[in-house]
Order: sequence, then C-alpha cells, then structure tokens
Amino acid sequence: MIYGSATFAAAGFILLSVASAQQGQAPQGKGRGAQAGGRGAAAVSSARFVDGHPNLNGVWEALNTANWNLQDHPAYAGPMWETGAIGAVPAGQGVVEGNEIPYLPAALEKKKKNFENRRTDDPEAKCYMGGIPRSNYLPYPFQIVQSPVGILFVYEYASSNRLVNMGKPVEAGSDTWLGTNNGHWEGDTLVIDVTGLNGLAWFDRAGNFASDNVHVVERWSRADKDHLNYEATIEDPKTFSRPWKIDMPVYRRVEKNAQLLEFKCVEFAEELLYGKYKKK
Repeated sequence: MIYGSATFAAAGFILLSVASAQQGQAPQGKGRGAQAGGRGAAAVSSARFVDGHPNLNGVWEALNTANWNLQDHPAYAGPMWETGAIGAVPAGQGVVEGNEIPYLPAALEKKKKNFENRRTDDPEAKCYMGGIPRSNYLPYPFQIVQSPVGILFVYEYASSNRLVNMGKPVEAGSDTWLGTNNGHWEGDTLVIDVTGLNGLAWFDRAGNFASDNVHVVERWSRADKDHLNYEATIEDPKTFSRPWKIDMPVYRRVEKNAQLLEFKCVEFAEELLYGKYKKK
C-alpha cells in the first residue's frame, strides 16, 4: 500500500490533479525515456510539470550516512554488542555546512545523553515518525506526488506522509511530527517552510535534536533527471546559537517498477516500548 495511513482525501485530490495535469504532457515516441515506470507518477520523463515548474514526481532516496550521524564520523561500534559488525556505524562524510552544529551548552549535554541512550531512546527505534528533516534521509525511499495546489511526500518508513500546501500559507494549529508545511516556488526551487514541529524527533542516531521551537526551511531543486538537490536550514534559539544548514543529493530510484513498499514497524517496537510492563 503506497499511502498507508495517509489522509486519503488529500492524497486522492493530489493524484486526481496529477492525472489531469499529465494528460497534456504525455511523452511522445518509444523507448525507456518515454515510459513512466513504477506506480502512479513514480517516474516521469518530462523535466517540467504542466504548470511550468520543475517536475519532482518520482520515487527518491538519500544514499549517505546522515541518518547515523549528520557530521563527519569514523566507523564505531553500535549500542548492542550482540549485533557485531551488522550493528556498527559506517564511517561517513557529514552533510552539515561547516561540519558544526552550534549547540547551546545545556543542549549539547542533552545531545550527549541522547547518544548514550540511543538504543532505547532514539525515536526511530520506537517506530515514531522521522520528523523534518530526518524523514528525507532515513534509509528508505519516499515518493513525491506533485500538483499545482499541493505536493504530497509519502515515506516508506512507518507509512508516514506530509502534504505541502502550495496555496495561501496557513498557521500550525498544533504541533505534530511532520509539522505544518507551506510551500512556494522561487524560480526553479521548491521552498517549504516547516513550522509546528513537536520537537520529539531526532535528526540522526547520534542524538542530534531540536526543541518544539524549531523552524525548518527546505529547498528542493532538480540537478538533472535522476537527482534532486536538498537543503534544509534549521533555526531554534532554544537549542542553537545560530541557524545552520544541511545539504545533500537525493537519487531517483530507477529500477524497473520502482515503488514504495510497506514498512509498518509498530509491531517491531512493541517489546522495546512495553516489554518492561510485562508481568513477571
């Protein structure tokens, strides 16, 4: 199931908009470039959507070690010796501009405690939604479904999704894992202003985090047919001394029939979450 627990009314509206819009831009001719592989709008040959903006439709995935640690890091052992090398952290190059996350002193101490307790405290281990920006570089694919009035991001991990409002900006009514998303185009770049985040998500398995005061501005742009450039500027005066930024490429999944599969992970986390409450 591609949408899992998605808001079906919004998803259906977006898909209808996409289907209607793409009737006028069906590719001509034959060959791989003229075929739309995958499910729905998973692969689109045209670089432009019907409204003239870059076509971001597709199944995408980040291929880096940002989910382990946003910053430069060597390989190191994981939190459970039982998993051996399988659970170890691979070395990786950071995605933070300048490789520095400007924590305030108290927040830095909390980050260190998060790392020490990452085996049980990382929200990813509990199957909680990834938050923003982490959902975009978890080691699972995600799909972008585009229309002129809204852009839907559907994530394989935990079957989560978010709808980016492309109309008049709206204020966050309450705090949520994936926030309130207002988008607009600046030239060929999709800019998403994310507010109303609940501050419960981490940025990676190293314990990097922000509070519920965090404000994220994302920038998505087409590098070429099979790559997007992704940037996110993070601001949170309760946690950081200044705004800071991450950037990375995101890659199109181009294999035959590329699509999202189900990863409903709640049942995998039940023992971690509730095992301590079992009767002896």
